[in-house]
Amino acid sequence: MQTMMLKAKLHRARVTHSELEYEGSCAIDGLLLDCSGIKEYEQIQIYNINNGERFTTYAIRAQEGSGIISVNGAAARLAAPGDLVIICAYVGLNQNELIGYKPTLIYLGENNQIVRSSHAIPVQAA
Repeated sequence: MQTMMLKAKLHRARVTHSELEYEGSCAIDGLLLDCSGIKEYEQIQIYNINNGERFTTYAIRAQEGSGIISVNGAAARLAAPGDLVIICAYVGLNQNELIGYKPTLIYLGENNQIVRSSHAIPVQAA
């Protein structure tokens, strides 16, 4: 049996481009892909903080250090430049792999620069 677990998260990424006529996918700054462990062509989930849209696409590499987060193809109707999004990738793990497992969490600033990283989400207080 496998359990689907959060693999990586880019938290509060700002959409820089929205290209309806592009082939599809989400172009992500290559540095952010490398730091998060998200692979090019890997399936990702995008959660739009601005409008509540949640959708599935795949990651493609944008120029390293560019800060690009470009939502392309049909998904361009679900996120506009300036929107804040959370980009997540998931992985299926067996029971042995779950022991001590931690995701990679990347927190982004205003221009999609990394402000910190972590392997745990703080406990939510009442």
